[in-house]
Amino acid sequence: MSKLVIVESPAKATTIKKYLGKEFDVVASKGHIRDLPAAKLSVDVKNGFVPKYALIKGKEKLVKELQAKVDASEAVYLAADPDREGEAISWHLATVLGLDLNSANRVTFNEITKGGIATGMANPKKVDIDLVNAQQARRILDRLVGYRLSPFVSQKIRRGLSAGRVQSVAVRLIVDREEEINAFVPEEYWMIEAKLATAQRRTFTAVLNSDEKGKIKIGNEAEAKSYLDRLDGADYSVKSLKKGTRKRNPAPPFITSTLQQEASRKLGFQAERTMRIAQELYEGVNVSGIGTIGLITYMRTDSLRISEEARAAATNYIESEFGSEYLPEKPAYYKSRANAQDGHEAIRPSTPSITPEQVKSSLSSDQYKLYTLIWKRFMACLMAGCVQNTVKAEILAQKAGDEKFCIFTAAGYSVKFDGFTKLYELPEEDADKSSLPEIKSDEAIKLRELNSNQHFTQPPARFTEASLIKELEENGVGRPSTYAAILSTIIKRGYVQRKAKQLAPTELGVATTGLLKDKFTKIVNTKFTAQMETNLDKVGCGEMNYVKMLDEFYADFEKNLEKARVEMKNVKIQLEEDTTDIPCDKCGRMMVIKTGRYGRFLACPGYPECKNAKPLIVNTGSKCPNCGGEIIEKKSKKGHTFYGCGNWPKCNFMSWDAPAGEDCPNCGKPLFLKKSGKTVCITEGCGYEKSAAGKKKNNG
Repeated sequence: MSKLVIVESPAKATTIKKYLGKEFDVVASKGHIRDLPAAKLSVDVKNGFVPKYALIKGKEKLVKELQAKVDASEAVYLAADPDREGEAISWHLATVLGLDLNSANRVTFNEITKGGIATGMANPKKVDIDLVNAQQARRILDRLVGYRLSPFVSQKIRRGLSAGRVQSVAVRLIVDREEEINAFVPEEYWMIEAKLATAQRRTFTAVLNSDEKGKIKIGNEAEAKSYLDRLDGADYSVKSLKKGTRKRNPAPPFITSTLQQEASRKLGFQAERTMRIAQELYEGVNVSGIGTIGLITYMRTDSLRISEEARAAATNYIESEFGSEYLPEKPAYYKSRANAQDGHEAIRPSTPSITPEQVKSSLSSDQYKLYTLIWKRFMACLMAGCVQNTVKAEILAQKAGDEKFCIFTAAGYSVKFDGFTKLYELPEEDADKSSLPEIKSDEAIKLRELNSNQHFTQPPARFTEASLIKELEENGVGRPSTYAAILSTIIKRGYVQRKAKQLAPTELGVATTGLLKDKFTKIVNTKFTAQMETNLDKVGCGEMNYVKMLDEFYADFEKNLEKARVEMKNVKIQLEEDTTDIPCDKCGRMMVIKTGRYGRFLACPGYPECKNAKPLIVNTGSKCPNCGGEIIEKKSKKGHTFYGCGNWPKCNFMSWDAPAGEDCPNCGKPLFLKKSGKTVCITEGCGYEKSAAGKKKNNG
């Protein structure tokens, strides 16, 4: 009889099997095996909020196979990911497969390496019921809000809408920011810049800062002109020089939120993409010359802790590669946030000595980019700080014999010691500053050019994915494992749209947020949602009873819901975005978009007097490769999106892949976008394809 290890992912199973050897059988549950059925609430709110779980549809055969393996094994280990979700998966597996929950059969791996797996297998423990209860409480909370509130929102705004507990707060942040932008009144101001030259003809720019009365603010063109007149014919000289040094320390290693923010800023990755690639790097990659190995530690973490073993390995690498001067005088230890779980380490390379260049040929383009980012950030966080020479100059502008004067300022810096920036550049705090030429106090300076420029104060910027994640984290809303899902959900459900790299609310998002702010204040209140997260943490630590927590929440929530139903009994919110310019061919009214059982369709707003309705045709702009007709977006009976020819039934062309919006360079027929990211030509005999990274391949 062998020993059985159950993980979630087939890829993870393959990697772990390599290290455990023949006496172990490693299989995957492929995520959760049971959940709350979607057809109903599935929570007994009258009897202690007992969840009514069922096997996930399609998992029946897998569960039978797992049961057979369990029955044939001398020992079973549950090795799902080391977080609440993983603990819950392990609990569900133990419950369904008849394993003893009092047995030490739960193992966790912070890194999928030989050492990480050996450590995990050597330290089995019981399934942590407190963590399981915390995950159950979150699942039940989300189900209560979603299934009780969504029908109300759908009835008042648009059929088919859903309202999520944490997602609604994220949408509110975006809506509130948009309201700030719309309410912003710009203020005019002017800046006067002098382009100056030293005796050695080295030029630099200085900005007018003050006069004999003190600091100045120029509010309009007339004021700017008066200063230009004052400065006409003035002599310029260096009034004072202030030199010094400053030290810039490296940023801490990555946690989930900062990895998502930096991958967005530096790589242009969306949070969902970042987490998918990080999961691949954690679960294992087949590296040439090394074999299958997990390249990074677990990627869902809010801890900044670094193991001493990893610290020593990184320190040795830094010293041998760059020299001892690149190590700090005292080792850097980073403090996690007060509410951090600290169950794992920070995100780091599992083996610091494995450089990105060593594994580049074995990784996809995205994997290489993300591993490089993680590796460099980790190495840099243990390196010495960057030392910069700074200088600030005050330039006196004054006419001979005149008591009035103006002061211009210029500042700059130069790098004295690059330190950690040899590996990793942080966002430059002083992007407007650069090195100044060598100048001396009282030195005469020549004016080359004097300009005044009009400016206006700017409204706050819309959120990007990175800045929204930062805002959610700072407000205590959500946890590391939820940020990517939050962003994905609010965009897919149409509450938020991307405009370039910014997030803007749709009319639907504004209307839904307005309704929730008015009738369900707590649901979209950041402080209340953050407190719920704190309570879930307390449940996970065994400090709070989750049934009591749910009871307190639900009593108030149900009361507000009933009140809202009464107050809005005959109210229906009409969205402008649902109105089209398509006239009803029966009565002439402009048709509106409605959502039904099988998706969106066009209907006459004159219902019930006029009951005209017809399909909503979404044109993709691409031509059918068979007959040249328009390719339109369609919905299957199960609600899945596919693409077909508008000339159906005369032409039966269809594709599950979306048109890419470009034509094949070989045959001129439209290209289609695969879910893998590849752009392909589906015309028989062509074979053209282009990878997500842009590499072309012609199999024709």
